[in-house]
Amino acid sequence: MHRIYDFIRRHPTWVDSFWAVLLLAMSAVWIIASTQADFEGEALGTKEQVAAVPVAVALSLVIALRRIAPEKMLLLSCGAGVAQLIANVQVFIGNFAFLVIIFTVASRNVQWASRLALAGACVAPTIAGLRWPSPNQNAVEDVLSTVLLTACFVLAWVLGDSMRTRRAYYHELEERAARLEKEREAQAKVAVAAERARIARELHDVVAHNVSVMVVQADGAAYVLDAAPDQARQALETISGTGRQALAEMRRLLGVLRTGEQSKESGEYVPQPGVEQLADLVDQVRGTGLTVAFKIQGTPRPLPSSVELTAYRIVQEALTNTRKHGGPHVGANVQLTYGDGELALLAEDDGRGAQRDLYEDGGMDGLGHGLIGMRERVGMVGGNLEAGPRPGGGFRISAVLPLKSVH
Repeated sequence: MHRIYDFIRRHPTWVDSFWAVLLLAMSAVWIIASTQADFEGEALGTKEQVAAVPVAVALSLVIALRRIAPEKMLLLSCGAGVAQLIANVQVFIGNFAFLVIIFTVASRNVQWASRLALAGACVAPTIAGLRWPSPNQNAVEDVLSTVLLTACFVLAWVLGDSMRTRRAYYHELEERAARLEKEREAQAKVAVAAERARIARELHDVVAHNVSVMVVQADGAAYVLDAAPDQARQALETISGTGRQALAEMRRLLGVLRTGEQSKESGEYVPQPGVEQLADLVDQVRGTGLTVAFKIQGTPRPLPSSVELTAYRIVQEALTNTRKHGGPHVGANVQLTYGDGELALLAEDDGRGAQRDLYEDGGMDGLGHGLIGMRERVGMVGGNLEAGPRPGGGFRISAVLPLKSVH
């Protein structure tokens, strides 16, 4: 049964052709039988019998090609109906094609053809009743039969139009589902891009800061290795601690790429750094020989994790830039101010400052992404960032981070 249904669905024209041949055969039987007597008991004349042949062929062709060219078949059926009226070929089995073509045209989206089919459905039974009145029925019976036949034709049009509406509804649902699928794919791509950008910022901050500290300590250890072995040993211990810290932060960062699994060797991932870790960060930088003044104003209180991470990364990037671009004997100042609805952050140094193309254009050879990452971080929490040369020399980074939810 499934194979039969599948064949019908894949070859609709073949199925229509089969019904057309069957209808033509039944019409031929009627034409032959009409030489003896019609449905009223009277035989058809030779002229009417000959005229019935092309009418029957045309109506069978309408059935065969109704799906391929429905509008043309509607016009052909109208022509066959007019020829049937002129040649006085009475209603016969082939006129069933009118019902079929009315249904077919109404199920399509061609408006003029659908209106023509509806008009034909309304007037064709009345014209047939007037052209071939039944001598065995009175006027009331003629009217009732005409109304019943008209209702059948109109019902065929209504069923076709309902199928058209349902098909359009399903098509709209499919288009909507396709649009939603595309929107979900686009949102997924945006989310992936945002996550990649976030991971890139985190990697930059972790690697740039910790590796910078390790390089400074390694250079210092190499310089005093022979003259002051104790200082060299201390520098190597700082390098070791900084490397472990970098590994821990990178392990936490790469952990977000996994599907909730936790490393069996390290247990839970290291929590994200926040404001409370700023003192340790400053001490670490001081260990590299950089003079840093750290001050907190206002009453410390719990902050949103996004604000805490942003504040930590800004200070970390600022101090890293100071070591890179500040020059010898540079000093830095970090100030954290708790306000009523905001957290103000100031990081500045008295060194020679960064070159203009580093903080304005992103760098001469791809450098300067730290400041770009700062602006992205601050923008994500709805804050403001100002970065540039400080009056009197040096470089200043000032940020204001709101503590309320951003709508």
